[in-house]
Amino acid sequence: MSAVGCGRRQARVSRLVSFSATHRLHRRNQILSHLRTSIFFCHCMPLLHSSRAYKSLSNEENLKLFGKCNNPNGHGHNYKVMVTVQGEIDPVTGMVMNLTDLKEYMEEAIMKPLDHKNLDLDVPYFADIVSTTENVAVYIWENLQKFLPVGVLYKVKVYETDNNIVVYKGE
Repeated sequence: MSAVGCGRRQARVSRLVSFSATHRLHRRNQILSHLRTSIFFCHCMPLLHSSRAYKSLSNEENLKLFGKCNNPNGHGHNYKVMVTVQGEIDPVTGMVMNLTDLKEYMEEAIMKPLDHKNLDLDVPYFADIVSTTENVAVYIWENLQKFLPVGVLYKVKVYETDNNIVVYKGE
């Protein structure tokens, strides 16, 4: 049976980019109750960025909480980000979204603001928010929402390492 006579079909399409940045994990003494979100964190067995986890706890408290991620000089990651969009398959183009458009949106929302940056110093969003991978995923979601049609963004998946992965679905 041909696809033409079957009605509208739904699909999800993903695109992967990598960026490098630095940061320091460090916690300030702030309550961020407005940032309650659902995050799925995956750890699997077997973008460069630098950061330092440092916000406002004492150095001893931050070292205990964040360990080597609280290095005073920061630490870096080569993040990989997979963005998944969803929607109806266009009967003319056969696509949910033109991947060239998705690539451009990801360039604007992810690569330009984050690649080869110190997240804590170069990205205003992280001035008062700890630059954990969970918060990087939320930042990317919020930035992508500015470019994509409403309801199209399905999932942002951030690979901090091959073993540490965060999935955010805007919840």
